Amino acid sequence: MRYLLLIVSVMISAITASAVQAEVIVPKAPDLDASAYVLMDADSGRILVEHNADERLPPASLTKMMTSYIAVHELELGNVTEQTQVPISVKAWRKGGSKMFVREGTEVALIDLLRGIIVQSGNDASVAVAEYFAGSEEAFAGWMNQYAERFGMTNTHFENATGWPAEGHLSTAGDIAKLALHIVKDHPHYYKLYAEKYYEYNDIRQPNRNKLLWRDPSVDGLKTGHTDEAGFCLAASAVRDNTRLIAVVMGTRSEEARARETQKLLAYGFRYYETRKVYNAEEVLQTNPVWLGKTETADIGLEKELYLTLPRGMKGELEVNILTDEFLEAPIVKGQVVGTLTVSMEGEVQAERPLIALSDVEEAGFFGRLWGSIKLFFARLFA
Repeated sequence: MRYLLLIVSVMISAITASAVQAEVIVPKAPDLDASAYVLMDADSGRILVEHNADERLPPASLTKMMTSYIAVHELELGNVTEQTQVPISVKAWRKGGSKMFVREGTEVALIDLLRGIIVQSGNDASVAVAEYFAGSEEAFAGWMNQYAERFGMTNTHFENATGWPAEGHLSTAGDIAKLALHIVKDHPHYYKLYAEKYYEYNDIRQPNRNKLLWRDPSVDGLKTGHTDEAGFCLAASAVRDNTRLIAVVMGTRSEEARARETQKLLAYGFRYYETRKVYNAEEVLQTNPVWLGKTETADIGLEKELYLTLPRGMKGELEVNILTDEFLEAPIVKGQVVGTLTVSMEGEVQAERPLIALSDVEEAGFFGRLWGSIKLFFARLFA
């Protein structure tokens, strides 16, 4: 089998090909006073900073990020509405810790409970939502674990919907960053709830515990957590100049410390890195010949947009390698993997993605296949 390799260059800044490449030096990331932490680019998925990212730790109320994700996902699937009335059980009403202060025996609109979970970190609201969707909090925790598996959160196990201390209820900074990414990307309409600074329910007005919402206008989420066992935790996201970063800090010593240490992480990321879009989703990157098909060519490209995280101010060219089978044969189905794209800079691989067919190519009829087979035979014979 022969392969076709195409090498092209893509400019990543407005400079001429003869411009001198200036080396960009990125200093070491700051050491944080925390048990574990991660800094991720939300578009490229690149991890910029990590420390004990895979260490399994109690996540406290960062757990509620999964609880709210599932509820919002059910909303967007159309299985419920914002005004769906959720009954409040005795268990939900009696749950200790941070509360939304719902009343037993009442019904509360789902959108209000979501704000109670996200803004007020209400354990009572979390239990009520879990019981509504799965019948019990224990069953809902099983559902949460299924989502965690789907998201690649391989070091996470949930025992409840709140983050209440329980044996085996553990996650990692890296896994929480993956969950945060899904919250930001999968449900952009409801992500704005994470930026709300206050929510009032039952005549009780409570502030969002994420202090960065007041200190940094670029921060628009996500969630705090605290127990004696977990320490003070924070998952935060911020966007500046088309670059969105996600920071997760676990196991700090105080409410002030988690905000300060997270701010250090975000400041470092924005100061020294930026996100560049290289290709759009389903942009035609190459047109390949097709044998034995009703059409003689097929456009190929990427299923999703391709972003790179690069040191801020870096100038130069990207080398793009497109590797495909030289003899694409019909039938071809849209989305079928037909090659690989590799993006490098200065000899270092920046990204590798599968290339897909951007449209169907039907198989030719009998005489078309006969003639195509003859051409393919001679093409391979003299290749």
